[in-house]
Amino acid sequence: MASASYEELTCSVCLTLFTDPVTLLCGHDFCRQCITEVLNTQHQCPLCKSSVSAEATSLPTSLTLKNLVEKAKEGKIKKEHDEETQKAELCPEHEEKLKLFCVTDQQLACIICRDGEKHEGHKFKPIKEAAASLRKELDTFVQHVSNHIKATERQSDAQSKEITKSKVRSQQLMAQISSQFEEMHLFLRKREEEIKNELKLKGEDDVKRMSEMQNAIEAALSESRELEDKATTVLKMTDPERFLKSWTEGNTPKTPVDSLKRLRSNKLQVVETSLSLEPYESHLQFFVWKEMLQVIQPREDRISLSSRSRDVLVSNDGRSLICNSQIRQPQMDYSYTSFDTYDTYDYNGSTIDAFGLQIRQDRFPDQGPIFGSGSQDFGYNPVSVYVKTIDAFSVKEFTSGQHYWEIEFGSRDYWKLGVKDNFLTYNNEKYSANGPPITQLAHIKKLQKVGIYLNCSSKNLSFYDADTMTLIHTMICKHMPVSAYVSIKYNQSDCNPVTVCWY
Repeated sequence: MASASYEELTCSVCLTLFTDPVTLLCGHDFCRQCITEVLNTQHQCPLCKSSVSAEATSLPTSLTLKNLVEKAKEGKIKKEHDEETQKAELCPEHEEKLKLFCVTDQQLACIICRDGEKHEGHKFKPIKEAAASLRKELDTFVQHVSNHIKATERQSDAQSKEITKSKVRSQQLMAQISSQFEEMHLFLRKREEEIKNELKLKGEDDVKRMSEMQNAIEAALSESRELEDKATTVLKMTDPERFLKSWTEGNTPKTPVDSLKRLRSNKLQVVETSLSLEPYESHLQFFVWKEMLQVIQPREDRISLSSRSRDVLVSNDGRSLICNSQIRQPQMDYSYTSFDTYDTYDYNGSTIDAFGLQIRQDRFPDQGPIFGSGSQDFGYNPVSVYVKTIDAFSVKEFTSGQHYWEIEFGSRDYWKLGVKDNFLTYNNEKYSANGPPITQLAHIKKLQKVGIYLNCSSKNLSFYDADTMTLIHTMICKHMPVSAYVSIKYNQSDCNPVTVCWY
């Protein structure tokens, strides 16, 4: 029985290999289920017709037969596998043994394939040589993938920390806002909830963007791990044909170099939290007070101004600037190089400079107006108005933190304010923002008081209508530290002071 044939291990009832075989007293073997069904209709052996009792269905399983059947099944599976393997080693088109590897198409080929039109002009290598070359590439590829996985894991950890940091920051700001609003009256609760909702939306938006990046990082990490696992599994194969076929079949792109390029092209960058409430983060009570006109303790910056110009007077507390009314009118004999910048304007149809010099209107193509050469062009006009630009800066520089201050101009028709190189300008009933570049601003009502908010961390400089706390414009300060900057034009008809508001 140890060397039983396939037929000897076949049940005569179902004609297949025994399943749970039992042996009758007559010596014949059947599947337990098969003989049970037979004995339900007749009480005799299907082969020898000898009488069999109904208790035969409770006979023990024949372990010898069962073991032989298992071995027969394994042998059949192995035989079928060998046949498939042998068949797979042949060219499916020409049924010739695969001895070559087409480098161009990255696939196994036979001799006939090499000479065929389909592979005309292609580069071929012997299978062993191609396998050795690919194995070397895969070794390098696995190392790069491993390094890529480590770098991606670091990105994943960094992104997770940023998400946690954002949530903690959101909670800190929530607590700060709640603490400040507790000092206000009940009618301010509505505004408190509005600001909280704004923060919540910003926090959710930040977490959403970072979570999306986290998912992208994890997806890239999963893809890299799958590539690493496949490459590692293929590298364990010793048979060149199976090795090449396992890597090239179903693998896009085909070569490790292409796979590595795809990994490197997947540029991922950790998204950092940008959660900030800007002025409401540091000056919440002051801003809400300005909006609601209720009693509150403001925390504005009490800046003091100073100027090197002898043509401006600064109050003792540094809050107010006023042009020196005792300034002398310029005389006939002077040089432009010894004075600040002066403006020109029309007077009785003629163009007059700050000193009363008449300027000819003829111009060269690339030049401005030129002075006349005749004596009649240099006459001093005693009724001209003297105009001069005066600059002032805060004594204190801003290096860090968040700051807010207000400047009141009254009815002046020209002013600049902000910080050096970044300011808001009002001239001739027109507003512009100097970032640089210069941006013209429209639909702004006449302002008499402007609020300036500076965030040194984000380098945002914002301008507000100080009466309504409406945002006018925001720009970026590229250079730090900076000082508060104020510029006005002096003329004898406009002596209104410029004042820094203290509350």
